[in-house]
Amino acid sequence: MEKKTVLTGITTTGTPHIGNYLGAIKPAIEMSQSGEYNNFYFLADFHALIKCHDPERIAQSTREIAVTWLALGLDTDKATFYRQTDIPEITELTWMLTCMCSKGLMNRAHAYKASVDANRDSGKADLDDGVTMGLFSYPILMAADILMFNADLIPVGKDQIQHIEMARDMAGRFNHTFENLFTLPEAVVDETTQLIPGLDGRKMSKSYDNTIPLFCSADELYKLIKQIKTDARAPGEPKDADNSTLFQLYSCFANELEVAAMRTRFEEGIAWGDAKKELFEFLDAKLVEPRARYNEFMSDLGAVEDILLKGADKAREVATPLLEKVRIATGIRPLTYTSQAKSDEKQKKEKSAEAMARAEEGRRRAILMQLQPLLDQVAAADDQSAAAQNAIADKTAEVASLKKKAKQKAQNELDLLQEALAQYL
Repeated sequence: MEKKTVLTGITTTGTPHIGNYLGAIKPAIEMSQSGEYNNFYFLADFHALIKCHDPERIAQSTREIAVTWLALGLDTDKATFYRQTDIPEITELTWMLTCMCSKGLMNRAHAYKASVDANRDSGKADLDDGVTMGLFSYPILMAADILMFNADLIPVGKDQIQHIEMARDMAGRFNHTFENLFTLPEAVVDETTQLIPGLDGRKMSKSYDNTIPLFCSADELYKLIKQIKTDARAPGEPKDADNSTLFQLYSCFANELEVAAMRTRFEEGIAWGDAKKELFEFLDAKLVEPRARYNEFMSDLGAVEDILLKGADKAREVATPLLEKVRIATGIRPLTYTSQAKSDEKQKKEKSAEAMARAEEGRRRAILMQLQPLLDQVAAADDQSAAAQNAIADKTAEVASLKKKAKQKAQNELDLLQEALAQYL
């Protein structure tokens, strides 16, 4: 059975943090190593332009994200890893889909509606104030990212399900209008994914400025962990492990035995300072090797660039022929283009004509074999002309005396007899 394709994009606007690793990077790399799917992972740098207009931030984030995935063990021989902007077919497909997408569909996009609501709440007369076309239509670019590789499964958070549904809508409309070229993608939401808490206990997110960068230095890691909020319970007083950010972060990296042992330490009243130190030492030990690989890649960005360009070549092996089909389907074709259907019809007619000619030749040979004794008699006669005339007269009389199919068969024989004896007449 053909493997399904899984696709994930990473917007290049921030520094990868522990929440990114646990929620997206780690499961994606594990999926690519399983061998069960065709995996496409890309740096969504066009998407970064929608909200971020700081070129240095985008450039730095692109470097950090690319290096992070490689440092954490992504095997680019098993997965296609590329930069969105290295695939020009994506932007061309975006325009094709834009022409198939209704404005009403984009009006319903969550991000656009949120901007309109914010303007309304603030009393602005222009409800579209501050809304760029990038923000308004980026679900179309996202659809192009997905449909360009006919991805089957798209791992997303619940807030992104709408965009996958929009991609399905655009794909379905194109398939109905032109040609069935696109797979309808499905959103994959892992309901069991644990919420990764940040420094303040809320979901770890750059929007809350509460993240722990994945590959910060050991000193910076310890400094951040010491900022994690805790309650006022004193040393020796039992702690609530299930409501502790320290314990939850520890659990994300630990095995069952380690988690059980740490839970016991909490029940026994471990001091918050000691808990933070133990979390630091535990995380630092887990991250020391990938951090070293990260720093090695960062010192050789030329090698990383080569990996991305190699991934782009691999991605375009899929994108280029599909886009060519899209162009042909929509009528964007060379002037000399002949559709496959017409070409097939022409070939069918040619083959039919050849078959009919072969059948006709076979029929002629069969009739001539039956007439051969009579032809031999005429050829051996002293007066070949008279003999030929007599043979034709006899066959003509025979034709006149017969009816329907027998008459047609005799007429065919008469026609070939006249043709064969013409040399004697």
